[in-house]
Amino acid sequence: MTVVRAAITQTTWTGDKQSMLDRHERFARDAAADGAQVICFQELFYGPYFGITEDIKYYDFAEPADGPIVQRFAALAKELKLVMVLPIYEEDQPGVYYNTAVVVDDDGTILGKYRKHHIPHLEKFYEKFYFRPGNLGYPIFDTAVGPIGVYICYDRHFPEGWRELGLAGAQIVFNPNATKPGLSNRLWDLEQATAAAANGYFVAAANRVGREDNEYGDEAVTFYGTSQFLDPQGNFVGERGSSEHEELVIRDLDLDMIREVRNNWQFYRDRRPDSYTLITAP
Repeated sequence: MTVVRAAITQTTWTGDKQSMLDRHERFARDAAADGAQVICFQELFYGPYFGITEDIKYYDFAEPADGPIVQRFAALAKELKLVMVLPIYEEDQPGVYYNTAVVVDDDGTILGKYRKHHIPHLEKFYEKFYFRPGNLGYPIFDTAVGPIGVYICYDRHFPEGWRELGLAGAQIVFNPNATKPGLSNRLWDLEQATAAAANGYFVAAANRVGREDNEYGDEAVTFYGTSQFLDPQGNFVGERGSSEHEELVIRDLDLDMIREVRNNWQFYRDRRPDSYTLITAP
């Protein structure tokens, strides 16, 4: 497959789980109607971004990686012939939770999952209260649109994982986010582009958008959207998404560009893992 039509989504917490599920089903149907072959939702797509506070009530949003939400969207993927990346709150067992993305092929097959490796614990990103660090490595999923990888939000600050995904053969890396103004603004402009260029693949970064004050009142933050696609040279594919409003962003990705860019730059030929020592030191 040379050209893949891909979709990413951004929206604001509605205040209830059911309407969020319905909204994302609508996104999937709209994307498929527009010819999309793969879609990725925002981080923790069916709930609020609950890292704003530390509250055990949000553990109730967790469910197994083959639970009702994934089963619902796996059936939808089969109906629509649409590959799906589903960022969920995973319950491995009671009290053991992960920030996870489940990948479903276009025939409804659940191909596997990626668990977020790097877990922040910063002001209003109190994620260590909710998640264990990922322990499944950096898997590549062989889908109907080719080999894809997943890297989740805070992961993007760590170039090592981006490289692992490239070395394993990813052609598109999906990066679902919940990113707000502050320290991250400049990095949001740089990191996905840098990762795409350094590794010679496409990056699709979905971000939440809007203010979740219906959940957190004065403690709420405003997520800045601007969901984006980057090509293997680090250039935006089309315009970025809105910084203020819900949006379904769909772009055509020419996978032939990967070979062209890698042949021109040869970063994989010229890397020197034999000389890298401190990177992997504990």
